[in-house]
Amino acid sequence: MLIYKILRASEWATLRSDGHSAGAPVDIADGFVHFSTAAQLPGTLAKHFADEDDLTLLACDAQALGDDLRWEPSRGGDLFPHLYRTFEMTDIRWTRAITRGADGHETGPLE
Repeated sequence: MLIYKILRASEWATLRSDGHSAGAPVDIADGFVHFSTAAQLPGTLAKHFADEDDLTLLACDAQALGDDLRWEPSRGGDLFPHLYRTFEMTDIRWTRAITRGADGHETGPLE
């Protein structure tokens, strides 16, 4: 199963240059890296990135993240994937730009 992380341009640049990251400011504050499933991604975009452009979508294999990935209740009691370690470039399966269309953010096809 793929899970997804959204990064702003500066956050994506840091991850690429350093090879690892503690995540976005909210991740650092919460002590884990927030991810979303394909079904959760539209809500995450609407809630946290509604007015933002220049976003990158990163896909990771949930199983490959091992025991450092925990599924915990969040929005509406839904279980969200949280990574309790730094996020590594080697964790990423693929990336793509998130564009804006007439109906808002467009991520392209997801798992």
